[in-house]
Amino acid sequence: MTLEDIKAAVDAGQTVHWANTGYVVHKDRLGQYLITYLPNGSCIGLTDRGGHRLNGKEAEFFIAQPKVAAENLGRQSRPDGQGRGAAPEGAGVFPVGRQL
Repeated sequence: MTLEDIKAAVDAGQTVHWANTGYVVHKDRLGQYLITYLPNGSCIGLTDRGGHRLNGKEAEFFIAQPKVAAENLGRQSRPDGQGRGAAPEGAGVFPVGRQL
């Protein structure tokens, strides 16, 4: 994502992450775009001091998927037509340690 893409997504209320879902881009009450590390709340600026270069590579920023889409990830099809992550119909789940 470009700097403009990231700012537009944040302004539109979308959740933008950097590198992984532990880092979230947000706009503070002063209008600064920051990257916050959620586990401990530490922040860095989205850009360098000049505001022109991202603190990170463009390819490392991504928009989080809506919750409904994230819940259905295991049910999406692969390019070869096979299901991904979903158990076949009728497949049973057995408790750990149970002998068949």
